[in-house]
Amino acid sequence: MIEHSDMEISVADLASRERGGVLIVDIRDEDEYAEGAIPGAIHIPEERLERTISDYASHDDEIVLYCDGGRRSLTAAHSLAQTGYSRVVSLAEGSNAWRRAGQPWYTPNARANRYARHIALPEIGRQGQQLLLDSKVLIVGAGGLGSPAALYLTAAGVGTVGIVDFDDVALSNLQRQILHTTSRVGMSKVSSAARTLNDLNPDVTVVPYRNALDADNVLDIVRGYDVVLDGTDNFPTRYLLTDASLHLRVPVVYGAALRFEGQVSVFKPYDGPCYRCLFPEPPPPELAPSCAEAGVLGAVTGIVGSIEALEVIKLLLGVGEPLVGRLLVYDALDEDVRVLRVRRDPACPACRDASRPPRLVDYDWHCAPAGTMDRVL
Repeated sequence: MIEHSDMEISVADLASRERGGVLIVDIRDEDEYAEGAIPGAIHIPEERLERTISDYASHDDEIVLYCDGGRRSLTAAHSLAQTGYSRVVSLAEGSNAWRRAGQPWYTPNARANRYARHIALPEIGRQGQQLLLDSKVLIVGAGGLGSPAALYLTAAGVGTVGIVDFDDVALSNLQRQILHTTSRVGMSKVSSAARTLNDLNPDVTVVPYRNALDADNVLDIVRGYDVVLDGTDNFPTRYLLTDASLHLRVPVVYGAALRFEGQVSVFKPYDGPCYRCLFPEPPPPELAPSCAEAGVLGAVTGIVGSIEALEVIKLLLGVGEPLVGRLLVYDALDEDVRVLRVRRDPACPACRDASRPPRLVDYDWHCAPAGTMDRVL
């Protein structure tokens, strides 16, 4: 047995800590985890810990590992320390001591309470809630649109939420990117997002992808998800997502925001128009200023991202009328909402022939700067 008292934290010390500043990792196996867990902990089984921990934490982050009795987590903490994690400790006596001390404990039986307001809706009920728990949604962009969308989809109990973003949290993000906090400036956005979402709902598996989507990786990342939510701020990624969705026949929920305006639509491959039907070519840079140049009201991104989350849930449950073939245009200054009909272009180079999806290429060479909102009016 390895004795490292300096690599342990007591239940009392952990309970008194501000949770936003520490990553708690449950290293027990699936059966143990199913019986309950410390609220806000992420689940990484011991055998995957060293391969996976870098998706959630940097070498300087404070990490607390726990198992049932504290021995496995202490050994694992020692191993992580040898790989460069300088602030990793084990919960002394593990989850057994945590529960004996009467600390909060999350169990699967709590689901009925968590989703009670969903279950009360005839359009959802228990069967619909289980459908959400079995669903997988990929969110591209952990920024102004992706933040509210991720929070609401996680709160709704979408079982797997993938988050794609290659960027780090910056102070200028915090006016609208509500997944992140001041203490996380400099942290990767996907790591910050995973912390927030795991704390919000332990039912949900958060899969972080610290990648920029490109023609080489987009199919591998998107494959297996039921819906993609576009929370990006640039034309190259939007065109690439369109092409990938046509290859994999995965619907994309699109959103954009700039200044006091927003747009939302749903692109369902071959059942309605695609992004290229709506925007065949990106506008020239002088007609599409970036958010940094033109500004954007944070609350507008919250509204647009929330509508995107709602459209995802409608698609997953098969309820209501998703915005397929329609573009919702929101003007915050006048509180005006219009819904425009959009027809599929029979000559569209991307979706005109379902048997020949477009070739995947990177579009950076002719697209407008990041942060632009697409213009159709």
